[in-house]
Amino acid sequence: MKTRVQKEQNLAALKEEFGNAGHALMVSFQGLTVEKDGELRRALEAAQLNYRVVKNTIGKLAVEDTPLEPLKDHFKGMTALAYSPNDPVGLAKVLTKFAKENPHLTFKAGVVDGRAINVKDIQALASLPSKEELVSKLMFLINAPAQRLATVIQAVPRNLAIVIKQVAEKKEAA
Repeated sequence: MKTRVQKEQNLAALKEEFGNAGHALMVSFQGLTVEKDGELRRALEAAQLNYRVVKNTIGKLAVEDTPLEPLKDHFKGMTALAYSPNDPVGLAKVLTKFAKENPHLTFKAGVVDGRAINVKDIQALASLPSKEELVSKLMFLINAPAQRLATVIQAVPRNLAIVIKQVAEKKEAA
């Protein structure tokens, strides 16, 4: 059994962990088998996301004065938190995909950038493109005008060279 000091240290560590997380989704996993829970943990670990099953009383204390404080009232029943410091879309995608395959995993609430979101918002968040996809699309849009300009600039000397070559061929033929 843990001493009071150990419990306080664990609470402080959990509070620090939650303090660094800007985004979190709270789920209920009642009825989920150990095997399926292991699959979920591996999927979240592969995506470099964190997952914690917490006791409700400890969870309520741990989220106080953190960006996850809006979740405080949702600690009821079997509760787990999946959280990430910087990728709410990836978090929502992994959990939504798993929840579609396993109906025992249900969403309770979520927090994105310290703002509470409901279950509908979680579905919308999961349908967004990932951060990497958005960055690549933005880079393409920024780069496209420069590529077009370079093509146009190269076309003038190329066309001039073709015309000169054709004139030279006509003179040789004549």
